[in-house]
Amino acid sequence: MNIIFRELKAHYKSLIGWSIGMLFMVIAGMAKYGAIATGGKQAIDLFKTFPKPVLVIAGINGLDVSTVIGYFGVLYLYILLMATIHSAMIGAEVISKEERDRTSEFLYPKPISRSKIVTEKLTAAIINIVILNLITTVTSIITVAFYAKDFSNNNLVLILMAGLFIMQILFFALGSVLAGLFKNPKLPSIVATAILLGTYIIWVVVDLNANLDFLKFVTPFKYFDASVIISEGHLDPLYIGLSALIIVVFITTTYLAFNKRDLKV
Repeated sequence: MNIIFRELKAHYKSLIGWSIGMLFMVIAGMAKYGAIATGGKQAIDLFKTFPKPVLVIAGINGLDVSTVIGYFGVLYLYILLMATIHSAMIGAEVISKEERDRTSEFLYPKPISRSKIVTEKLTAAIINIVILNLITTVTSIITVAFYAKDFSNNNLVLILMAGLFIMQILFFALGSVLAGLFKNPKLPSIVATAILLGTYIIWVVVDLNANLDFLKFVTPFKYFDASVIISEGHLDPLYIGLSALIIVVFITTTYLAFNKRDLKV
């Protein structure tokens, strides 16, 4: 338990910074909807003149930006990117920070197993992720309701936020498994972020080329596509199950790899 508090204390300033950033993104992003709504049909028609590659990259493809929830779906892509970067980085850092800061010899010789240390570190990181998700969820519900002038979109917002949470845990698990595998403590967060951006690029490519649809299983951004979720009103059970499997494999590998390798002191 002391390790959990220690990690929470070590990351609280970072969490505050990410939370403020997320608050600003949601509020400022939805404020642009107010400007679009004021512009009326002329502003909406402007989006229709954009070429498909621009619509896909911006997350507009398949969404009706004339509606509040449709516009929030566009914003959702950027929320996903920001939240998953945070998750990947904290997953990598919470495991590798002792070696990076050269404090391994102070923590790991204590009469406590490596598995317990990893468990408490991961628990602290997940608490950070849950807090960021809750802040994002509450802000999103209030902001969407403000522009819709009712809470009729609550269910869809909550479903999108559930997808966001699964994505957060998935990339958190990716960061942690890389930290367990790599001996260089500086590499995990860099590689995790690179993989994250790579999967985003694959998502864009798949949306641009229907012949590459088989690649949708390679990118989690396709698992929780806002346009599909808003259209169908639920998350795809197949993608939920696939995400859960990947998370379990990554977390299990984190324990196995970290317990076996020599620590850098």
